[in-house]
Amino acid sequence: MANSWRDRFNRLSGQNRFAVCRILLHLSAQEVAPLLGLLNRKSQEAIASEGDLRTLGEGLVDICQTLLQYDLYWRSASNEGDVFWNEEDAADYLAELFTDSAERYGDAIEDSAGDASNDLLTLPVTQHLVVMLTVAYEGESPELETDLADMSALKTGLKALINLHYQDRLRAIQVHFSPAQLGDVLTADQLLLNFPELVPL
Repeated sequence: MANSWRDRFNRLSGQNRFAVCRILLHLSAQEVAPLLGLLNRKSQEAIASEGDLRTLGEGLVDICQTLLQYDLYWRSASNEGDVFWNEEDAADYLAELFTDSAERYGDAIEDSAGDASNDLLTLPVTQHLVVMLTVAYEGESPELETDLADMSALKTGLKALINLHYQDRLRAIQVHFSPAQLGDVLTADQLLLNFPELVPL
């Protein structure tokens, strides 16, 4: 109740509302390996664009649409976030989530590729993939500001991310994924250790 009164007061005072949220989605099956190609391609496009928000948003749309098509392989998920009336506070929280995601991105994987002479036919295929989507947006999005550890709610949440892009309300976008490339393997033990908050769908 206190939060709703504070929200109402801040709206009356003309302050902008910012929300930051992170969605973690775990997919499992050999069929999810091709997703790494899309994720790496979008990552390269983001780097080439030097962080252009429009390019990042288009990449996010492609990723969300592809994840929706792979819903058969969804196994667990979680989400977290907060609301801010100060842009600097939102940026600080975003940086905190970025650091956490980046650490998991690096620590969760096991380099199973061996030496560089291995070709794609001999590289191991991961059974597990975790995609971490973090965004900051202006205004409200009830579909994202709720528990998304549910198949229906998660589908609605991913569609809401797509809509935020087309509504030009996204202010920051971060995408992490583990494992990071073909040949890296995220084991079941590493999944439990590095992503303990995941809830079965």
